[in-house]
Amino acid sequence: MTLEVRPLGTTCDLKCGYCYQNVHRRARPGDEASYDLDKLKQAIEAHGDGFHLFGGEPLLMPEDDLEELWRWGYEKYGRNGLQTNGVRLNPRHVEMIRRYNVMVGVSIDGPAELNDARWAGTLETTRQATARSEAAIRMLCDARLPPHLMIQLTRQNCAADRLLRLHAWLRELDALGVSSARLHVLEIETKGVRRQLAMSIDDNVAVLSGLIDLEQELPRLRFDLSREIAALLTGRDDTAACVWRACDPYTTAAVHGTDGHGVPHNCGLTDKEGIDFLKPDRPGYERYLALYHTPQEHGGCQGCRFFLVCKGQCPGTAIDKDWRNRSEYCEVWKRIFARFETDLVAQGQVPITLSPRRAQWEQELVAGWMQGHNLQLHYDMGVSTGAEIDQG
Repeated sequence: MTLEVRPLGTTCDLKCGYCYQNVHRRARPGDEASYDLDKLKQAIEAHGDGFHLFGGEPLLMPEDDLEELWRWGYEKYGRNGLQTNGVRLNPRHVEMIRRYNVMVGVSIDGPAELNDARWAGTLETTRQATARSEAAIRMLCDARLPPHLMIQLTRQNCAADRLLRLHAWLRELDALGVSSARLHVLEIETKGVRRQLAMSIDDNVAVLSGLIDLEQELPRLRFDLSREIAALLTGRDDTAACVWRACDPYTTAAVHGTDGHGVPHNCGLTDKEGIDFLKPDRPGYERYLALYHTPQEHGGCQGCRFFLVCKGQCPGTAIDKDWRNRSEYCEVWKRIFARFETDLVAQGQVPITLSPRRAQWEQELVAGWMQGHNLQLHYDMGVSTGAEIDQG
């Protein structure tokens, strides 16, 4: 697993109202971003498996320092990574991306007004920044280096009068050569974000369902969400993202990070207090044990047939921002999983959520958590495909 490197901390050239890192910025106002390349390299080497530049916005780094870090990373690991809003991407960056084998992710929610939630100070500067992000995607595609996209689904880009524009934009990106995108249901940090940008359960389901339908029409662009849910329902949790894999919010197994001076950090999505907790030596699974035994009317998952694949989803989206609860989007995920269940059954497969062995597998997971082990359905428990489940 690569290391998430934030050389400039949470410093960014945008002021997205929904950004989960805002809590860190409020907790430490006026902090100056700085880094030490030697300490960064030492932290990366100690981790031992490459790194991915993150932020804030990592392209705020001076280009010479960025090239030195990527050159070193390429020589040592053969690859590099970058997550950026694309606003500052220029031809020299593109050439470095090619030369040093940098896998690029671009965070953008759509064209023009659909991206206004990624605020840059005024409406004019926001639209200018969005135009530069769109140009960055085209620049990378023209160089045959198409990026992976990170798209937040909000009222800003998914309202009824804008959804067709979002679909048209995704068709355009498909034609440019973009082949993958991650869809994020909005993580709500404040009442203001909920009031201005959050969608209802029904709207989230409708938007996701429409995008899944669109995906089936596109020649190349695929959404991580579709692939992961289909895989989870056939026991392939080894291919799923961290949000489905019983993440401990204080160790965040999927994210090991460092700041510009080699100080470690966890995934910021689960941190609601702006505190970079030190990573413990071993994870705990108290959340998942509690969710398994707690009735749904009290914030738990007891009796839910989707617990085996969902596990309460990401603690960063927990009800009342309390990681001990299940995701506030529980009903969204139930309905999306049910859609994919229906598709699998139509194909002659038995989803693990409908298998007579589901309760047994749940008990094995719970027993593992009690012993401090996060068992994987595929690797540790031998679950593979729906067809094999039916025969077992």
